[in-house]
Amino acid sequence: MAGNILTHSSDPEGILTRKDLPMDEAPEILSLRPRKLSDYVGQPEVVETLEIAMSAAKKRNEPLDHVLFHGPPGLGKTTLAHIIANEMGGGLTITSGPALEKGGDLIGILTHLSEGDVLFVDEIHRTPKNVEEFLYPAMEDFAVDFVFDKGVHARSHRFRLGRFTLVGATTRVGLLSAPLRDRFGIFRSLDFYHEKDLVTIAKRSAALLDVIIDDSGAAELARRSRGTPRIVNRLLKRVRDYTQVRADGVITLPTVIRSLALEGVDEMGLTPLDRRYLETVIRFYGGGPVGIEAIAATLQEETDTLVDVVEPYLLKIGFITRTSSGRRASEAACKHLAIPCRRDPLFDREA
Repeated sequence: MAGNILTHSSDPEGILTRKDLPMDEAPEILSLRPRKLSDYVGQPEVVETLEIAMSAAKKRNEPLDHVLFHGPPGLGKTTLAHIIANEMGGGLTITSGPALEKGGDLIGILTHLSEGDVLFVDEIHRTPKNVEEFLYPAMEDFAVDFVFDKGVHARSHRFRLGRFTLVGATTRVGLLSAPLRDRFGIFRSLDFYHEKDLVTIAKRSAALLDVIIDDSGAAELARRSRGTPRIVNRLLKRVRDYTQVRADGVITLPTVIRSLALEGVDEMGLTPLDRRYLETVIRFYGGGPVGIEAIAATLQEETDTLVDVVEPYLLKIGFITRTSSGRRASEAACKHLAIPCRRDPLFDREA
């Protein structure tokens, strides 16, 4: 079993990722995104906040305040940016923090924005510091400052921008600098979805994809989707393919169970990577506590992948806990994996 844990096989099909995949950009999947807040399912507090803010901004003929969304991947941050641009009648420009390597990259984007446009910056916490500083005057004064020449010949010029709305998205809000965070007028957290909302999303997406799904199939699909709409749609697409090839084209409870068994998604929505993570903590480190770097090294995975993609759901369902000494697997995790729970004194520093 230990050898299997050490094998590097991190979700090649892309069920768990922190960003969009090519399959998410396919026309049939893009069409699943709601274009209006009235069509958006879940996150009622966020929706109400945006409805009020956008209505007020329209009455004053002003751009919407800058918006920051934070939460685990796949909960609808990008979709909300599309909705804001559509509802406010502006264009949408999409980029990400790591893509803005130099100040000139950001300035080029900002100077091409028109009045009322929306700039969406994904993973905004990974924006380089030298680039981030150009955002401060752009967000506050709708202007950017250029410096020409050097030394005694240096000259500064302020270029006025169209009044735009910056929508930032981050999975790790604690890594945002205070000056940047304080410049957002609307700050909202997106949480995992309730199962009934995921059932609604599954049925809506199935209708848009022109595939029939019954109530039990939608409920099972929602239960295995980790509280995440993006994963609902990804799994729905795979179940649809299985149903059309191996069944009669109607998604039912048995077809969902059989197709997701092929994907390695169990009844709790755990993927092979989730199970390898838990097995590593339980078998290699006596159930913990153990540092995330040690887990990542054992699994041969990136630390950021485990922190941003794997751990949020495991924390939510109580399969792991974070302590000052590291990660610890719960008895529920041991029971789910059918592994005897033990506490190795070598690793159990809290014993």
